[in-house]
Amino acid sequence: MLDPFDGSLPPLETVLAQTRVVHLPMRVKFRGVTLRETALIQGPAGWGEFAPFLEYEPDEAAAWLACALEAAWLGYPAPLRESVPLNATVPAVPPAQVAGVLASYRGEVHEVKVKVAEPGLPFAESLAQDCARLAEVRKHLPDARLKIDANMGWSEDQAGQALTALSDYDLIYAEQPVETVEGLAKVREVLRSAGNSLLIAADESVRKAEDPLRVARLGAADLLIIKAAPLGGVRRALSIVEAAGLPAVVSSALESSVGIRTGAALAAALPDLPYGCGLGTVSLMSKDVTSNPLVAVDGQLPLRDVEPDPALLQELAAPADRVAHWHHRIRDCYRLLETQKP
Repeated sequence: MLDPFDGSLPPLETVLAQTRVVHLPMRVKFRGVTLRETALIQGPAGWGEFAPFLEYEPDEAAAWLACALEAAWLGYPAPLRESVPLNATVPAVPPAQVAGVLASYRGEVHEVKVKVAEPGLPFAESLAQDCARLAEVRKHLPDARLKIDANMGWSEDQAGQALTALSDYDLIYAEQPVETVEGLAKVREVLRSAGNSLLIAADESVRKAEDPLRVARLGAADLLIIKAAPLGGVRRALSIVEAAGLPAVVSSALESSVGIRTGAALAAALPDLPYGCGLGTVSLMSKDVTSNPLVAVDGQLPLRDVEPDPALLQELAAPADRVAHWHHRIRDCYRLLETQKP
């Protein structure tokens, strides 16, 4: 992992003393979550967010801690733009709930990412629901650019069938339709052989891979979905995009406005942003850690710092046993970061 500190990490006990663990209630279920648990860390440069999902073990979560410490102790690279274009996100909700989800976004919506391939349903039934969900989004936003995210939910054969059917909704790209890099390459080849030019985006194949550049080497995707936290911070993510030589879209990992600020810093530092970024998930939460949430207006996210409100930190504070749990996670991840240093 690229070490932006180029020296000692901030002292562990200082990190723990400056950590606040909070519970953020969701408006709708997203990634199976109705209450987002996350840790905020304050440092001399501001606030960082440590928000690996609860099932992530330290070997995967350590990069998230590196990102939070980078934000809190080093700050961000110089931006190239003052705002970032965003997409709205529609979870895998029934069609009747689509209008309510879209209504939570402020002003005009120019681009929408729609979740598909929800687990737990037979393929045919799931695909029918995906089509209905996309049709509902298109009904409300006839001129918006649409894209889908399957979160590795299909087999290669299912992906070919599903992407052929869903292409009728004039999609700009499909995100991570299958699990493996080789699978992405095969699905992309099948589409091209059938004359389907739908772009394929790699997400989990970049952020969960030991070698995030393998996607580019194998020609498995047309663009990358990148998240600052799973890649170890803004600086490391920028280096990966540069080495891959592919267009990039910055996305969030269901963080508070503090984590969205980190994603915005990454997006603002990229040379090009051809698509709207997935940094609008604060709109899916009914509570945030700041009274001035970092959300888009008319599809543009302003680049500004975020300062959590002390009263909200207290109101949303997790109970003592959960704070102890997160302190334990931070200790485990910190030890891993120490061993990775040269």
